[in-house]
Amino acid sequence: MIRSRTRVAVRYAETDMMGIVYHGNYLPWFEIGRTTLLKEVGISYKELEAQGYRLPVLDVSARYLRPAFYDDTLDITTTLRERPLLRIRLEYEVRRGDELLATGNTTHAFIDKQGRVVRPPAWVTEKFAGKFKGSG
Repeated sequence: MIRSRTRVAVRYAETDMMGIVYHGNYLPWFEIGRTTLLKEVGISYKELEAQGYRLPVLDVSARYLRPAFYDDTLDITTTLRERPLLRIRLEYEVRRGDELLATGNTTHAFIDKQGRVVRPPAWVTEKFAGKFKGSG
């Protein structure tokens, strides 16, 4: 299992007139968590794309438990439980301190420029393998 944590501050533009975060803004925070986790593993999204790979979203879900507000400082925890083969599934938690505000997950496929599902490049597989040693 791989886990990453990143912090965001809620911007005014992410809220409605009541100062509550609009639900659609959680998805960009999930993306921030995802790209941070990959970067910490040593995988650059930019490099993946330069080599002709993409990671489109196949599925996304979010569960909203408590509201976030303008100027909150939030922690996004991203978890990858299984080593990816053709797909990668990530789980997210959004917290304000110890308070769980939202959970979610995304599933992505590795595809080439023609949109065909492919295995990730060897260097990506090696990066994940190094993090999942002893987990099968």
